[in-house]
Amino acid sequence: MTVMLLTRSRALLCWRPLCEGGGYVAIGTQGGAMRSQPSTRALCRVVYGGRARLEKKREKTYFRAPVVYAFIQVKKRLSTEDAMPFLHGFRRIVYEYQPLVDAVMCVVEREKGETTPRRPDTDDDDDDDDVCKSLMELLEKESQSSVFTEGISYSLFKVAELGKIRAARVLLRYGADLNFEDPVSYYNPLHIAVLRNKPQMVQLLAGHGAIIDKRDRIHESSPLDLASEEADRLSCLRMLLDLGADVNAKDKNGKTALLHAFASSDGLTVNNACNIQLLLDRGADVNATTHDGETPMSSLIFLVKEALDSSTEDAAVIGCFCMRVAALLLDHGADPSCCLSTSDGEEWEPSLTYATLEHFDVLYPMAALLLQRGASFFCSCHGTSCWTGYNLIFTRLKEALQEPLDAAEVTDLLAKAEVIVELAQVCSPNLPPLPTHSVLSVQEHEPIPQALLELQNRLREQEAQPLPLRCLCRAFIRNCLQPWPLEDKVKALPLPDRLKDYLMPEHNLTHRPGWDSFKPLSTIQ
Repeated sequence: MTVMLLTRSRALLCWRPLCEGGGYVAIGTQGGAMRSQPSTRALCRVVYGGRARLEKKREKTYFRAPVVYAFIQVKKRLSTEDAMPFLHGFRRIVYEYQPLVDAVMCVVEREKGETTPRRPDTDDDDDDDDVCKSLMELLEKESQSSVFTEGISYSLFKVAELGKIRAARVLLRYGADLNFEDPVSYYNPLHIAVLRNKPQMVQLLAGHGAIIDKRDRIHESSPLDLASEEADRLSCLRMLLDLGADVNAKDKNGKTALLHAFASSDGLTVNNACNIQLLLDRGADVNATTHDGETPMSSLIFLVKEALDSSTEDAAVIGCFCMRVAALLLDHGADPSCCLSTSDGEEWEPSLTYATLEHFDVLYPMAALLLQRGASFFCSCHGTSCWTGYNLIFTRLKEALQEPLDAAEVTDLLAKAEVIVELAQVCSPNLPPLPTHSVLSVQEHEPIPQALLELQNRLREQEAQPLPLRCLCRAFIRNCLQPWPLEDKVKALPLPDRLKDYLMPEHNLTHRPGWDSFKPLSTIQ
């Protein structure tokens, strides 16, 4: 007979007697050693990921497994009087209805799964019909068992994980419980179908009455939350939304599916841009906030700052993700220039525009994107007293010019600053005043770098002169064509091509060699 013991502790447990004369077992977790007496024949079975490694040291057997939950399966002969009269959770599965589950899965494994390729030279439908027939014969035979419902309900969980549609229909026909929870993960069949990206299984379970927004008991994650966390689950995410899942439902921490998608994205190994786009297109709240003050915009700012400390290659990849996601947030009404409130409501975190202009030289693509979309050139929440784009740009120039840059690098740096300012003048309806000499100086009584003085003088000359009528008209027309993107709208205007090009000056301003990707701060330092 097989005995399985389960622990959820994070430390190695003390020895536990298994049965009379049968040795002892200690069970560890997550990278720890699991140890048994030499007299005990043991087999380590790991559930939900990871591989066990068997080691023998000094006549003792050690098992190492890189997962949180693991089982030591000890094969010993037990007399019937040794059986435990009261069984719960996982032990009940083993003692009572695991044999039925094993028998069902033995039959079901012959069915073609949801993602199994169909061979054109075989009649797979006939094979599946044979499987269903064999499964029904088995269920008819076992239908009088006292643990029949529990057995087929756990079998439904296993079948949902594998995407066996026909077998699931048979089990549901015989009364399998849609809300059965796996005693290890506490997921139900719908949860596991989403985790394994089985959209047809999700549709089947929902069609039979599965609660589409039911949350698990451990993390309180809904199926939609789970689907949003991995790009590979996009088909399940779309299926759940089509079936009516609440796109703005929150978990115990106030996190929506959109925030789950952001939280699990790092821009490198996990890129959930498609999930984020789908959620926003289906009505996700772009300003959703958790109990700790986390928002989609704050998650994006975190990734933008991560790019500054990355390698050149990683910064470029993270930048591509951030650019795409930023455009999506702007398309759905997010304000990139508004400071972010913290959880206590007393302090404020810098906005995306602030974080970008603060390092405009290495985050140039993001700065250009925000200004093209009409982002305010000063804090839209607290006004110019909080920050202005001019102050941020000149402060960054002041810092960068202290580095040992050659003439070409200085020219490139100043060119970026002038383009950013010109974009602000073209696209921003209101501009703050230019910075004073006190902002430009590095230290008190220290001379201002000549390059900064020349740039400031050029800007002051522009500020002293009234804007030409054509500039005012351009700003007015662009404002009327909002929201972004404007290119197709400009092309549709009954104007000469030359005027259309004038309405979209960013094409000539932003497309320069080496300006199209994020760069880490180390490239300047």
